[in-house]
Amino acid sequence: MNRHLVLVSALGAGLMTAAMMAQTAAPAAPSAPQPAAAAEAAPQAVPAKIALIAFEQAVFATNEGQQAVKEVQTKYAPKKAEIESLSKEVDTLKKELQAAPKTMTDEDRSTKVKAIDAKEKDLNREAEDAQTAYNADLQQAYGKVAQKVSLAAKKYAADNGFTMLMDVSSQASNIMWIGPNIDVTKAVVDAYNASAPASVAAPTAHVTPSAAHAAARSTTTKK
Repeated sequence: MNRHLVLVSALGAGLMTAAMMAQTAAPAAPSAPQPAAAAEAAPQAVPAKIALIAFEQAVFATNEGQQAVKEVQTKYAPKKAEIESLSKEVDTLKKELQAAPKTMTDEDRSTKVKAIDAKEKDLNREAEDAQTAYNADLQQAYGKVAQKVSLAAKKYAADNGFTMLMDVSSQASNIMWIGPNIDVTKAVVDAYNASAPASVAAPTAHVTPSAAHAAARSTTTKK
């Protein structure tokens, strides 16, 4: 079952249970008067006010998130250039082999094919290792920012009277339509940027949540 549906169902069940408890619970006669402070307030059903947030996109769209992505991309820029150079070298060797005269001996052709295969294996290995390392560093950077954005998102939801905040970052969703004012992703990004340390400067070019998310997922290699 979709986790969003589970959350909404859980909310509905909780409200129904609270209402039934409030209606059917009969007060027990105390043996002695109890202090007012000791009496527990009965659960109250409240109108649901749900907000949606594309949390992953929001993290990468904050000034701090964009700066983290930029730092990781800068770190791997030399490796990316190295892999691209090796890729071009392999392509050149393949073109030379295709353009080789028919008079080329089978031995020479076999030697060139083996050389190309060896370089191509090196290219694939370098690309995979670089991609794995890049993803690990990006995930680590994301985690540091995500912890702080999560607190900002929860505070925003509480301050604005929402009873539930749902993350819709995943592509899998049973939500067919949402009202224009229910998605608080940009509002949370703006609220977090406003409270972020002054040392985290805003990027020169404005990047939307979706664009920042796409940039973060870009690969360091081109196979």
